[in-house]
Amino acid sequence: MSESGSSPATIHNGGGASRHPGNKVTVVLGAQWGDEGKGKVVDLLAQDADIVCRCQGGNNAGHTVVVDSVEYDFHLLPSGIINPKVTAFIGNGVVIHLPGLFEEAEKNVKKGKGLEGWEKRLIISDRAHIVFDFHQAADGIQEQQRQEQAGKKFKVLANQYKSIYPTLEIDIEGELKRLKGYIERIKPMVRDGVYFMYEALHGPPKKILVEGANAALLDIDFGTYPFVTSSNCTVGGVCTGLGMPPQNVGEVYGVVKAYTTRVGIGAFPTEQNNEIGELLQTRGKEVGVTTGRKRRCGWLDLVLLRYAHMINGFTALALTKLDILDVFSEIKVGVAYKIDDKTIPHFPANQEVLNKIEVQYETLPGWNRDISNARTFDELPLNAQNYVRFIEMELGVPVKWIGVGKSRESMIQLF
Repeated sequence: MSESGSSPATIHNGGGASRHPGNKVTVVLGAQWGDEGKGKVVDLLAQDADIVCRCQGGNNAGHTVVVDSVEYDFHLLPSGIINPKVTAFIGNGVVIHLPGLFEEAEKNVKKGKGLEGWEKRLIISDRAHIVFDFHQAADGIQEQQRQEQAGKKFKVLANQYKSIYPTLEIDIEGELKRLKGYIERIKPMVRDGVYFMYEALHGPPKKILVEGANAALLDIDFGTYPFVTSSNCTVGGVCTGLGMPPQNVGEVYGVVKAYTTRVGIGAFPTEQNNEIGELLQTRGKEVGVTTGRKRRCGWLDLVLLRYAHMINGFTALALTKLDILDVFSEIKVGVAYKIDDKTIPHFPANQEVLNKIEVQYETLPGWNRDISNARTFDELPLNAQNYVRFIEMELGVPVKWIGVGKSRESMIQLF
């Protein structure tokens, strides 16, 4: 992780004084539709981090981390909290469901020792918003309406405003009573988040890690609208979600699954609605951590990844779940989009256009070998190495890690 080598200093230039920019933060972001394995990359980097931050999303996000054969599931808590030396920070851009926060902590405490004493090392921004049970129930109704009326955006919106959720039932007194029960527990954790981040950035050298939730194609502005989340899960969300300037953003690591998955409805150009998709789904155990829904699966889409890189400016990539491709004799990669026989250089914003896309594929030879025990790049079969190098060359971004299994040890570091 990036860090400044010196304490803040005042630099005089041209008569004006400016502060040293201070420590840099290392950012881990999802580069597809989520579920890329961000938690594993964060867990790796959190080994020697001082602070691990969440900057957006809520407990709709799900990260799984395996440590000493114990599988922890995180939704609201930064997954770096399992390092006892880490201070975990939930920034103002995160929406917090209080019952969910404590349930999640208690569930993980029972699994292993990683979360012992979590309350003493969690800080929550006083500008973070609380989400209530009825918000989540309303979300569920909205999602159902969207699925029932896919493709009729105007009608969906109009009906939402007309109905104002008539089926929603709220136990106001009961919910308030329950929330009051959390007040004393949450109080010691709450701080002025902007000042906390300022001190962290401008104090002694510190390794600060930011754990993105969701992913580029779920971003409210840049994702496949309307099937998106409610936050900016691209790099800009780091600054707004933590209250820090862009000059303090250092490394930006994009996490990329070696194929593509998506939960729920919405355009998916490289989807394989066939035995290939089923094989990826079963081998990759592609079931949502939060929803329990099966994920749709398809080949790697480089057009989508170029688009994510345009927005985020990835300095390096983590390529996860490469071992899932072990059984394929040939592997396809989406390299271009065509509409009406014309190649388009961008990723379309319009769902209707995306649904008409014809994907141009490159076919690469598979390796037909179990790679889960590989621990260095050289131990990978040549065709697996070539697959990684092809992705690097096409995107112009180096691959820093390759995931070949679930455990910490299964992440091969290249540099």
